[in-house]
Amino acid sequence: MYKFKAFLFAALILGMTACTHNTPLQWAGFHPDYEVGTYDLKGKRALIIATNHDLLGEGPDADATGVASSEVTHPYYEFKRNGMKVDLGSVKGGKIPVDPQTIRFPVISPHDERSLVDSVFQQKIYNSLKIDNVDFTKYDIIFLAGGWGAAYDLGYSDVLGQKISQAYAADRIVGGVCHGPLGLLKAKKPNGENLVKGLKLTAVTDKQVKELGIELTPQHPEAELRKVGALFESQTKFRDFLATHVVVDGNLITGQNQNSGLETADKMMKLLSSK
Repeated sequence: MYKFKAFLFAALILGMTACTHNTPLQWAGFHPDYEVGTYDLKGKRALIIATNHDLLGEGPDADATGVASSEVTHPYYEFKRNGMKVDLGSVKGGKIPVDPQTIRFPVISPHDERSLVDSVFQQKIYNSLKIDNVDFTKYDIIFLAGGWGAAYDLGYSDVLGQKISQAYAADRIVGGVCHGPLGLLKAKKPNGENLVKGLKLTAVTDKQVKELGIELTPQHPEAELRKVGALFESQTKFRDFLATHVVVDGNLITGQNQNSGLETADKMMKLLSSK
């Protein structure tokens, strides 16, 4: 099982003895309260891309993984609340697996709870659009969700890189959170340079990966994004699992981890509303 279970338990005990906030982990910094704005975005469209990969490692002892639930549900419901049409997509299409650890107490969020009884959302997450068949330029926002599963597929997809390149060149707002920005790795500028070269962004940190003891994944966002020339930024806490940071660089808007989804979605919508 994930090494971070022990950390979650320790944080839970700490919170229970130190505060009476909405949840103990919120007091420590996990899924912090964030007031998303209200925008008139009727007729606008958002595409959330997530992983198809469902195992952390290989063999019979591999843990189930996938997308971190809140990294889909937070942008999904906030985009919809503001009038947007929202689709879910993935590299292979079909089922987007949800990491079971992210829909359990104490980490499950109200948005996650809503998704579990939302038949429309469930239909979309079990029947996601295959990106080969999707014109990204028809969407106003492209949001790349993370979770450990994304380390196995988003950064390796040539098709995703091409689609992101087309969307960015067409003045669409692109970004995501946590491991999601790995989906930017194969994207290019019109001159052939890596899309993120010289751009400021954030994603899950090497420190967070190390602290959670999940270094077996084939790609780590901070390291990989730095390799292709991104100007990587982040915030830190005594455990980066409890930190958050959002970076805006033109049409590229990225969030550090699972705590950053609401703010990232908000900043995307704020920018869209100003166009």
